[in-house]
Order: sequence, then C-alpha cells, then structure tokens
Amino acid sequence: MRVGIVTDSAATLPPELASGNEVAIVPMEVTINGRSNGDRRVPLQEVLRHLDDGVRTSSPSPGRFSSAIAAAEDGGGVLVLTVARSMSGTFQVASLAARRAGGPTEVLDTGTAAGGEGLVVLAAARAARAGRPLQEVLEVARRASAGVRLVATLDDLRHLVAGGRLPRGVGWLAGILGVQPLFEFRGGAIRPLLPALSRRAARRRMLARWRRSRPRGPSALHVAALHALERDEAERLLEAVRAEASPVTAFIGEFDAVMVAHTGPGLTGLAWWWEPEGSGEPRRGAPVGREGSGEPRRGAPVGREGSGEPRRGAPVDQGPVGREG
Repeated sequence: MRVGIVTDSAATLPPELASGNEVAIVPMEVTINGRSNGDRRVPLQEVLRHLDDGVRTSSPSPGRFSSAIAAAEDGGGVLVLTVARSMSGTFQVASLAARRAGGPTEVLDTGTAAGGEGLVVLAAARAARAGRPLQEVLEVARRASAGVRLVATLDDLRHLVAGGRLPRGVGWLAGILGVQPLFEFRGGAIRPLLPALSRRAARRRMLARWRRSRPRGPSALHVAALHALERDEAERLLEAVRAEASPVTAFIGEFDAVMVAHTGPGLTGLAWWWEPEGSGEPRRGAPVGREGSGEPRRGAPVGREGSGEPRRGAPVDQGPVGREG
C-alpha cells in the first residue's frame, strides 16, 4: 500500500525518470491546425514549425486525470501535482477529477512549471516510495514547492508578451536593446530579471542566482537543467553546477510543447531547491536521477474545499524512471 503520484506533462520529467519513480504523467493537450495530440507526445520541432499559424494548448480533460488517479491507486491514496494554476487550468481540472475519485486523493498546485514542477514531483515520489502516508507525502511536496526556483532565458519575449504573461513594455525594451532576456518563475508568477548581453552571459547570471541562494546550513541540492532543442546549453549548465556542488537529484529535461507554445524558441533554464538537512524528507528507496538538492517555496494543496483533508481518488498511466543528465 503506497501513495500514488500523478502529474502533468508540463513537469518535463524524462520518461525513464518518471517510470523509474512510479510517476504517472497525464499529457497536456496541444492542438495544431485543428488536430489534437490525444495521448501522443508532440515533438517540439512540430510546435515550433506551426508557432505562428495555429498552435493552441489546453489542460488535460477530467477523464484523463480520473483514469490516471485510478491507475495510481494502490491503497495508500493518490497525490496529484500540477503546473501553476496561473499558467493553466490544470489544477482546477485535477481537483474536479479528485472529487470524483474512489479513494483519498489530494491535489497540489506546485506554483511552478517545467523542471521546477518536476523536482517537486520527485520529492513526493521519494516520500511515497519510502512508505510515507498521504498527508506526509503532501507535506514533503509543499516544502519542495515552497523552495523551488526556476530561472530561464530565451531569445526574445515576443510570445510571453503576446500571451499576456509579461507587460508589453518589457518585451519592447528587450527588443530595442537587443539583449538576452532572463526571467524567474516563482510562486506562480513570471518576473523579468536584468537582461544579459549574450547567451553565455545569461548562463552566468542563472548560475550566479543559484550560488546566491545557497543556504548557510547543511542542505542537499536538487537541480534540473532545461532546454527546448538546446540540449548542449542545458548540459553546460548542469556541468557548471556539478563543478561546485554534488546534487542529490539532477536531470536534464526538455521543455514540454505546451510551455514552448507560450514562450517561443531558444529557451533554456535552471531549476533547483535546497533541502535543509533534517527536514524530514526521506532519501531512501527512489531512483531520482542523479544526486542533487534544492531550496524552499510556496505550494497550494487542495483537499476537501481546500481544507487539506484527503480527497478520494483513482490512478492513470503509471511509469517508472531511470537516471538522466
């Protein structure tokens, strides 16, 4: 009897990492020229090819979450972790499915996306594999969600501005100056950072923010380097981190098609959180990428009417995971 873990594909977990940690992934929906992806993972090349002429994204249906919850149920309840509700209606859809579930089910808005969301999911998966009860697994996920940071750079802010996620003036100024934009996604909000003059300078800025976030006390690092068809850039980021720290969790993830549909091409990023020693999160029993650690953050769980009381649930496509990066 173990807690089942379900998330959406915005978490950017490599398939082998998800399956190895027994995480069920519900695909976000992408529609290109009127044709939906269904259960198919949409290649980023396909999204980028149609970015200016007909890409629409939406949350998975409640039925997909219900199936995932039912499949993940193993007698210990289910925890569903979603992309930030400020980015998508996925949290609301998952909450609806949880209310219909046949066993205890909790839903947590991770307040983040991509590798940040993936790190929260892996923290919950470790706790579940260690045999922790549902409410303790939920608390582990909340702590990770409260601490996770996601910093990214992209070639221009045009798509984020067009989607209403950044002020028009910010995108205009970045375009006029010809700089490399940087932004941080935290607590469900995108915040522009001081831009860099080049891709290399942007990478240095991301690493500098990671270094400054390091706590004084003993902490374990959980980290993910992220890319959209720029794997070499992600590898450089992860190598730079490993030159200065020994992560407990580390993986390279490709941004999901839904994320790239909103940001456009040229996206790379770094997500991390520092786990304070003695925080109570289990370290045993889960193959979570390579070693790495992280920092705290804010999450929004939902039980019955947001009370934190467990909901009833049932699972979906369960998957195992390997190591990456």
